[in-house]
Amino acid sequence: MLESRAAEASESLGRLRGEAERLAPEQGECHTSLPEDTVPGDAAEAQRLLRTANAELAAYDDELTQARTEHAALLRSHRMATEAADAFEETASLLRDLLRDPQPQASAQESAQPQETEPYPGTPAEARQAAAEARRSVRGCAADLSAAEQSLREASDVLVRHANSSRYEQVRTPARQQIRELPAAALPEHAAAWAEAFAPRLRVLSDELEQLERNRDSIVDRLRGLVESSLATLRSAQRLSRLPEGLGEWSGQEFLRIRFDDPDQAVLSERLGEVVDEATRTAVAKNSDLRRDGMSLLLRGVHAALEPRGVSVEILKPDAVLRAERVPVGQMGDVFSGGQLLTAAIALYCTMAALRGNDRGHERDRHAGTLFLDNPIGRANATYLLELQRAVADALGVQLLYTTGLFDTTALAEFPLVIRLRNDADLRAGLKYISVEEHLRPGLPEQDPGEEAVHGEITATRMFRRPEGGEREPRVPAQADGTRGEL
Repeated sequence: MLESRAAEASESLGRLRGEAERLAPEQGECHTSLPEDTVPGDAAEAQRLLRTANAELAAYDDELTQARTEHAALLRSHRMATEAADAFEETASLLRDLLRDPQPQASAQESAQPQETEPYPGTPAEARQAAAEARRSVRGCAADLSAAEQSLREASDVLVRHANSSRYEQVRTPARQQIRELPAAALPEHAAAWAEAFAPRLRVLSDELEQLERNRDSIVDRLRGLVESSLATLRSAQRLSRLPEGLGEWSGQEFLRIRFDDPDQAVLSERLGEVVDEATRTAVAKNSDLRRDGMSLLLRGVHAALEPRGVSVEILKPDAVLRAERVPVGQMGDVFSGGQLLTAAIALYCTMAALRGNDRGHERDRHAGTLFLDNPIGRANATYLLELQRAVADALGVQLLYTTGLFDTTALAEFPLVIRLRNDADLRAGLKYISVEEHLRPGLPEQDPGEEAVHGEITATRMFRRPEGGEREPRVPAQADGTRGEL
């Protein structure tokens, strides 16, 4: 038993020596130096200390693994933050390049205090997209700013030109002098003060302009009424120039034909406003020969109302067969003969007289007055012309009195009454008077020599009785013996 125990001990001793040699430190006497309180006194204590050290080593390994994991996560976060910072820096540089002016330097007090900036909540991709939108917005704002500056410069130039206009040479206000002397870049700084100073005057001028505009509208309305009345007069002239029956193709025809387009009310007001404005401008202009009397203004208003086509006036051409041939009034002098021209002139006068009588309310009695003609037979002695003259005058209610010194029996036979007069010559004054035949003087009333002479008194009469069914009024030619007299 002892030998077996000695063999086992020898075997254990050899094994322990082998382990001691294997575990022995390569250099030095021990692996490490231990604190005094951890130096084992025996193998059991060494085992206990070893177990404690192994437990602590395992705990430290776990902490090291966790620390390495956190370190790797921090590295990743740092790398991502660096990449994001680079991306944001690139985005910020893109935005910074668009800024015209650098940021103003902060004061010392502001620089001492830390500025809190809210972090961007999105990703770099979202930041780049937002930056691109911001760049587009900044470019648009920059374009608007350039346009506004250009508009400001143009407005400043207009203001300076307006102040330098010769129209305001008599204006001596300080503001005008400042506007003329200040540089264009400095004008916007004083704009607010000038606007405040000019506001009361602007209100006064605005009220005056409104009053002028109301007066102008009133004038235009009145002129429009006169123009419309004139156009109605033209229509009435055509209507009243209708000829009676019994004149062949002329029967029932209108001697005048006046055609024009009725103007639109809005266009008419605008055109008449231009006529009034033109008359106003010429009133203040120098060396203007434009007439501004009422009739001239009305004629210009009618002319403006009938633009662009104007008015077309045609007249029947008198001839022996009374053909319904119309000629523009502008061609009368080229187409009509002397007698035809005179007949047309008489017809036109009768039409105007009938129009005047119609305006005065004499349309029912058809009496448009009397027309004295100075020897029309000398130019229009044709029978058909005399018949036309009398027919038109009878239709329009005009009494015709012909005077002539010609003894044309063919022409005189057309008249129902002929009064013969005589010319007396005053050799001293060279004047000629129409007097009554001597054999008629005894029948005239005598005037008392003591009384004052009465002028305008009828001193000779002759009565003509119209036959039954005859003419309404006789056309009486007056004939003088010898030299043609003036009646």
